[in-house]
Amino acid sequence: MDFRVTFNIFREIIIKPYPMPENVQLALVTIGYLMFLIGLGVYQGQKVKNNTDYAIAGRKLPGWVAALSERATGESSWALLGLPGAAYAMGIAEIWTAIGCVVGIVTAWWLLAWRLRNEAEKYSANTFSDYLAARHGEVAKWVRLVSSTTIVFFFFLYVGAQFLGGGKTLDTMFGIKPQWGMLITALIIIPYTIYGGFQSVVYTDVVQALVMIFTLTVGPIVGFFYLANHPEVYSGSITIALESASPTHALLFNGLKGAAAGMFLVGGFSWFFGYLGGMPQLTMRFMAIKDARQAKLARNIGITWTVVAYIGAMLLGMIGLAIFGPNTLSDREYVMPATIMKIFPPALAALLITGAIAAMISTADSLLVLSSTELSENIVKPFRRINDERLILRQSRIITALLAIVALAIAYVSPQKLIFTLVSYVWAGIGCTFSVVILLTLFWRSFHGRAALAAMVSGLFFTIVWISSGMDKVVTAKLVNFFFTLIVAVLSTYLIPSKK
Repeated sequence: MDFRVTFNIFREIIIKPYPMPENVQLALVTIGYLMFLIGLGVYQGQKVKNNTDYAIAGRKLPGWVAALSERATGESSWALLGLPGAAYAMGIAEIWTAIGCVVGIVTAWWLLAWRLRNEAEKYSANTFSDYLAARHGEVAKWVRLVSSTTIVFFFFLYVGAQFLGGGKTLDTMFGIKPQWGMLITALIIIPYTIYGGFQSVVYTDVVQALVMIFTLTVGPIVGFFYLANHPEVYSGSITIALESASPTHALLFNGLKGAAAGMFLVGGFSWFFGYLGGMPQLTMRFMAIKDARQAKLARNIGITWTVVAYIGAMLLGMIGLAIFGPNTLSDREYVMPATIMKIFPPALAALLITGAIAAMISTADSLLVLSSTELSENIVKPFRRINDERLILRQSRIITALLAIVALAIAYVSPQKLIFTLVSYVWAGIGCTFSVVILLTLFWRSFHGRAALAAMVSGLFFTIVWISSGMDKVVTAKLVNFFFTLIVAVLSTYLIPSKK
């Protein structure tokens, strides 16, 4: 039985006898899906018995959970909205960004994941900064302080940006005012994140990852059937659609030549550098895997999910181009929801689109628990010196709640441009900077704590200066900062004596 027959039966039995406006179906499915996520998060929170459970799920994550959680957190709305939108607007040239991301993710899973898992177990590290401080014990206090402060500040603002994004999404979908949408987004995320911490977050991520991969595999397949059986669309073929959309849609380098084409390629591929252990919210998933056997399982699932998802996201954007034609959507990132609503029955489409909303939520809760555990474990805990596990766990939950409330307040009162500007520094300033520190910590025995400090501070400030000066429009900060930080780290290792 092909997809069309299945969907026709679905419509005849369920939809037609009980007609319901599409926006009502979307609202009901969204509410049901989000309530399920909240329930799952609370259920998983009941398993949290101490602060290690709260911060890193007791370092007992099954491989499949770690892999799916890492992918949901790493991709968020990018795989469902951003990449299809870019493929719709730019065509085949967007493949360089996709290749950069995929190669970075595959490299991280293949070379780094199991090493970071083993290192976290060896040093009993509960957080990203905890691990760096343990490895560079000669200046552990300063490494912990600089790393944690940087992570808390930028990712805390990132949470605020996710609240803003949630408000805008609910406004677009249901006409809810962004101010109320932000509050609703926060009320969905905050309760189970406070209660269960990392344990709750990773298991809700699993649901998001499954919905995402279903959308990105079944969506293109059904899309091809739709194109073949609906002659009224812009084009019945992706190839013809690309060639007809614009002079550059079917060109690998967007019509550029020579040095300009090279810079275009490098700019897209530069996303590779941020995936090499430098994004703490992803590295924490590696560190939480239960054992070496589970790490191999996680690697296989993570890599397979990534390759399939990125191919699907690119195809979905191009299928949207073939259906609607170029420049017909008010926002290019609407291409995935618009395509899904076109090719699927309303109820199923609502579920898949809700998955995009939930994917954004999975990023917000991951960043919130990351910020709170970094603050609790590495900044507050050393000063309070509490030994009672129950009090430490209570402290972590209180800090999570306070951070969430303050992040929401900042999202309300701060200029949106300021928040998104600061967030724009994250991938280059934190991802590429910490990637260098992690790589050298793992693979170069001579690399020491003082050099790590110099690399962290210089990389962060260099990114701010580079982006603020406008040079990022000439050469992407992700590429330049990775190599700048690498040079600083190597020179510092040789020129600054280690503290014995």
